[in-house]
Amino acid sequence: MNKNLQDTLLMPNASMNDAIQYIEKNKTKIVVVVDKLNKIQGTITDGDVRRAILRGAKLDTPVQEIMNKHPTVAHIGESTDKIRQRMTGNAFLRHIPILDEQGRVVAIETLKDLLGSNKKNNWVILMAGGLGERLRPLTEKCPKPLLPIGNKPILETIVDSFVEKGFNRIFISVNYKAQMVEDYLGDGSSRDIRISYLREDEKLGTAGPLSLLPETPADPIIVMNADILTKVDFDHLLDFHHEHHASATMCVKDYIIEVPYGIVDVKDHSIVRFDEKPIHHYFINAGIYVLEPEVLKFVSNERMDMPRLFETIIDHEYQTAVFPIREYWLDIGLIEDFHKANDEYHKVFTEEK
Repeated sequence: MNKNLQDTLLMPNASMNDAIQYIEKNKTKIVVVVDKLNKIQGTITDGDVRRAILRGAKLDTPVQEIMNKHPTVAHIGESTDKIRQRMTGNAFLRHIPILDEQGRVVAIETLKDLLGSNKKNNWVILMAGGLGERLRPLTEKCPKPLLPIGNKPILETIVDSFVEKGFNRIFISVNYKAQMVEDYLGDGSSRDIRISYLREDEKLGTAGPLSLLPETPADPIIVMNADILTKVDFDHLLDFHHEHHASATMCVKDYIIEVPYGIVDVKDHSIVRFDEKPIHHYFINAGIYVLEPEVLKFVSNERMDMPRLFETIIDHEYQTAVFPIREYWLDIGLIEDFHKANDEYHKVFTEEK
């Protein structure tokens, strides 16, 4: 139980950006909105923030507009067993504010503290079989996942980010220069995890290698392209997936296009209006996914990319969700991306530690 409420409590007129900063730096990963007497008004989790982003909320949006106004709470004197049952009875409840008799927040209880383990049963599948043609000549003798970014290969940074979060079962799809990848990472024993390889005899795309899994997993899996550098919190991603009862969740990134000219809107031969240098926002596929075991039946041992798998899932009327990435994210697809990643690596991945 965390009784140090610094960086956890916010007033209703604080901004969404304040909430993001608090969530990122406090150990409980939740913000409690209170009045001047510390009486609870609502709560904000990472999922609440991302749903607000999807609705178009801005960083200066007051937290009272995005908070959960009816959170689950517990009270002083309730037993640990009772609180644990309440949290585990709801697969999406990771935090509970503890209130005194006057409704004031006195502590935060977290599921992680109650369960006492960070180990996860979710499998991670990393797609590392690409040819890296757009990165030639760098990839002529080295597969793209082993290109050095900062002080180690891209793939090693990705694997370490999952290990840090408690994932211990990783599969890596390999094709181009597969033996180099396998020789470098081995079986994972040096990291106290298990790494297995999905060997593609021919290119299977970004979803097809899932057909090579040795069995159907029991829990949702995370699938990620092995050419992405990101600081996405995979705990938040899984929570978001569960909260929305999704069969498949796709991570997306906000992509901005600014037209450098004034746009003229025309009807017939007349000018309707001008739009000076408009800015368009789009969500792009970020190459990170969560899939329930039930949707793996749509993958066969033939080439299939993830967009096609999601189209199939949607066609069969399974629930999907979109998880907007607000953290650092970079797809290393071009030479300029490779150089940018090296320029930014130490600031993003080492200065925080």
